[in-house]
Amino acid sequence: MYFGLTFKEDGWAQRTASAMRKFAAEHRAAFDASSRNASFPLDLYREMGRRGWIGPLTPVADGGAGGGVAEYCLIEEEVGRHRMVSPQISIQGQCWLIAWGTAEQRARLLPRIASGDVIFSESISEPGVGSSLKLMRSTATRSNGDWVINGTKCHVNLGHQCDVTIVFAMAAEGLTAFLVDRESPGVSTRQTDPIGLRMIPTADVLFEDVRVPESAMLGSLGGGMDTFLTTFNTSRLGNASELIGWSRRALAEAISYARQREIGNGVVTDFQGIQWTVADCYGELYGASLARDRAAMLVDSGGDHALETTLAKKLAIDAAERCINQAFALVGSHGLYTDTDFGELLHDMKVLRVAGGSLEVLRNYAARRVLRNPEAAGL
Repeated sequence: MYFGLTFKEDGWAQRTASAMRKFAAEHRAAFDASSRNASFPLDLYREMGRRGWIGPLTPVADGGAGGGVAEYCLIEEEVGRHRMVSPQISIQGQCWLIAWGTAEQRARLLPRIASGDVIFSESISEPGVGSSLKLMRSTATRSNGDWVINGTKCHVNLGHQCDVTIVFAMAAEGLTAFLVDRESPGVSTRQTDPIGLRMIPTADVLFEDVRVPESAMLGSLGGGMDTFLTTFNTSRLGNASELIGWSRRALAEAISYARQREIGNGVVTDFQGIQWTVADCYGELYGASLARDRAAMLVDSGGDHALETTLAKKLAIDAAERCINQAFALVGSHGLYTDTDFGELLHDMKVLRVAGGSLEVLRNYAARRVLRNPEAAGL
């Protein structure tokens, strides 16, 4: 059985990976400055959109590149490998619109999000609520044919820079999603200072009596949980792919340094203990990549994939923690300075250990799937 990523066009993966590597090298200084300053590189982002790297999953008829989950995974992996701004948030937005958007919503937003001309964000997390959407305090109430939204959201990537945000709020009928323009009266933002993923900085977003029309609803009334899971079960593969890209970068750069670092009559990689470290890191990265590829194949084929995408991200977190942490065993004090990538990789990895489904949430879900199945999920 083939577990590798399968792309819709022969040669696309090689061309895209090469183009992204060259693009990152050409704009290295600008990407570095953006990460250092926690500023969103809008011009570079839009150029990535023009090259088809922001809308890989969106159909050509809707202004996207017309690819599948495999194309999405490769782009996110190369973004991580070459330290570029991630289109992950916008791709999640496109997934929501493809799955749930009305004809009007798709026509108005999909082409412009896929091109990078409209910046998307997702207003989900709330102070003190944790990972349970059922505890969400933001509200949506009917008023003269419109909806009025009130609430406070936090950890919103690009919340300060976005043009439109998806807001999850509690209506009388249950959790419901709405598309809200950031410039709407009553919306205010405060940019925060994250430790990682600093090219897509976070913000607190406040909604005070924000009035939106009925047409702003995305998905069904009270069906917000289904809306949420439709995208997040797939988007975990984007997170997993970026983690895999970081792992590749950490291990490759650490090995390159260790091969040249002289110790006594040899170099660092001559030591058996270091070789075991390399083998363990490579093995975990290899396993995480296979799990990601298998899950991507299931998503593209339309099969049940919730467990597989969960495991893919869990294994990618495990691999990234090992590769990035153990990179310091290979490079020693060389990795302790800001003119190397290792500190930034450590912070980025910690962000995705929590964001998009924390390691603990992923483990809980996998355990429930095993324990509630009479056959222990095939064991």
